[in-house]
Amino acid sequence: MPIRIASAQLNQVVGDFEGNRDRIASAAQRAHEACAQVLVTPELSLTGYPPEDLLLRGSFYDRTRAVLGALVEQSRQWPSLRLVVGHPSEEAGRRHNAASVVHAGRVLGVYRKRELPNYGVFDEQRYFEPGDAPLVVDVDGVPVGVVICEDFWFPNAPAAAKAAGARVLVAPNASPYHLDKQGERMDTVRRNVCAQGLSIVLASLVGGQDELVFDGMGFALNADGSLAAQAPAFVEDLLLVDVADDGTLTGPIAPAASLEAQVYAALVLGVRDYLGKNGFPGAIIGLSGGVDSALTLAIAVDALGRDKVRAVMMPSRYTADISWIDARDMAARLGVRYDEIPIATCFDAFLSTLAGEFEGTKPDTTEENLQARIRGTILMALSNKFGSIVLTTGNKSEMAVGYSTLYGDLAGGFAVIKDIAKTLVYRLCAYRNEVSEVIPERIITRPPSAELRPDQKDQDSLPPYDQLDGIVQMYMEEDRRVDDIVAAGYPRDAVEKVVRLMRISEYKRRQAPVGIRVTPRAFGRDWRYPITSKFRD
Repeated sequence: MPIRIASAQLNQVVGDFEGNRDRIASAAQRAHEACAQVLVTPELSLTGYPPEDLLLRGSFYDRTRAVLGALVEQSRQWPSLRLVVGHPSEEAGRRHNAASVVHAGRVLGVYRKRELPNYGVFDEQRYFEPGDAPLVVDVDGVPVGVVICEDFWFPNAPAAAKAAGARVLVAPNASPYHLDKQGERMDTVRRNVCAQGLSIVLASLVGGQDELVFDGMGFALNADGSLAAQAPAFVEDLLLVDVADDGTLTGPIAPAASLEAQVYAALVLGVRDYLGKNGFPGAIIGLSGGVDSALTLAIAVDALGRDKVRAVMMPSRYTADISWIDARDMAARLGVRYDEIPIATCFDAFLSTLAGEFEGTKPDTTEENLQARIRGTILMALSNKFGSIVLTTGNKSEMAVGYSTLYGDLAGGFAVIKDIAKTLVYRLCAYRNEVSEVIPERIITRPPSAELRPDQKDQDSLPPYDQLDGIVQMYMEEDRRVDDIVAAGYPRDAVEKVVRLMRISEYKRRQAPVGIRVTPRAFGRDWRYPITSKFRD
C-alpha cells in the first residue's frame, strides 16, 4: 500500500536538548496531521550537529539518553508515525553516530552510521566507531532502510540495506553548505543509491553553527535518479513525499536560487544564528565607505533588522570625502544608527607618545597599522559597553595574503565575509542591489583602498583581484602546485608573491575571528597549516 514519508528540515542548536526535542515533536505533530507514516529528522537532530568534543563527555550521553527516553514516551501521541531520530549513542564504552526508529512508545531499532567522514570540516573518527549492520523496518508493508549522511557517499551501506530487503531509504543528513553543494549531493546519491535500484528521502539540517551553515534542501530521488521532491533552502520546512505502490516518489519541488542568491542567504542565516544562538543583542560594524563593510552592513541588517545594527564611521586625515559621504548615504538607506568618531586626535596622541622611540625613522606601515588599531579599539570599547558583537569586514582575498592588521581590522567577534573572495564581494553587492538598491553605486565602482596613507590603492600592494582570487582558489582550495597555476595562465611573479604572502600570514589567520564558510575550503577548521615551517612550494 502507498505510504507518506515526512522529511523534517530543522534548525537545531548544539546542546539544546529540550529545544531540539520540542522542534522534533512539533514536526512529528505536523507529520501526524498530514497522515505521514514516517518522519525523518536530520543527523544528530537530538543534540545538534556537530557537537565536537562534547562527544567526549559522559554527561552528554547521559542527557541524550534521558531526552531520547522522554521523546519515546511522547511518541505515543502519534501511534501511526515512525520517528527516525538522530543522536549519539554510547554502549559499553563504544560510541556511535546513531539513529533510532521510534514508534508508539518503543524503539523499533537503532542504526549506527557506517561511513565516518574524516576530511575537510569533518572529524567523526575522533569520536565514533563505525557500525556494521543495516536496519530495515516494515512500514505498512513497505520495507524502509535507514542510512546516515556519509553512508550514501559510498555504495556499501545502501547495498547492505538493499540486501536486507529495503525498497526505499531514508537518510538523516547534516551536510554543510558550500558553493554548488546540492548538485554534488544529488550526483553522489544517484551514483551510490539510485544505481542500485533504490529510491531515497533525505532529511537535512538547516541553520548556522559557528562557521558552518547548513542549507537544508532535503530531497527525494526516485530509483531512476529523477528528482521527486526538494525542500527550500535556508529555512525550516516539512517536506511530504508520497511513495506509490510501484515505489515511485512524488512531492513538491522548491526551485533552486542563483549562486549569488544562495551565498547571500547563507551569510544572512549564518549571522542571524551566530548572534541569536549565542545571545548577542546586536551588531556593530566599522563602516568605511568601502565595498566590504557595505556588504557586511547589508547582510547584518537583513539578518537582524535595522534596530539591532549600529554603523560607526571613524575618519582619519586620509579618509576621502566621498568615503564618509557614501557611508552616510548607505546608513540612511538602511535606516541604522550611524555615528562618526574621528580618530585624528587619538592618532596624534599615539605619534606623540612614540615620537622618541620612532625618532630617525621614516613613516611606514607602522603608522598605517596604528590607525587600524585605533579603530579596532574604539569598536571593541563600544562592544564591551553595550554588549553588541563587532562584525569584522575582511574578505577571503585579504585573509589569504595578510592584507589586514592584527588587533585592528581583524579585531572583532565574527567575520561575516571571511570566506568571500573580493570578486565575489562585488557580485554579491550587485545581487543585493537588484533586490533593493541599498549600496551606493560609487561604493561598488570606486577603486578599493584602505585609506591609511595618501592616495593609497589596494593594487599598490596586491595583484589585481581577478588574478589574486584565481591564484588563491587554485592554491588554497584545490591544492594545486605553483607550476600548475602558472600553466593555467597566471604570471609566475604574481603566483609566487601570493603563495609567499599566504605562508607568512598564517600567524595572523590563527588570531582572526571565526567566520562563515561558503566555499569547499575556508580558512578555518578545514585549513590546517603550521605557522612554523621551512617548506617552500
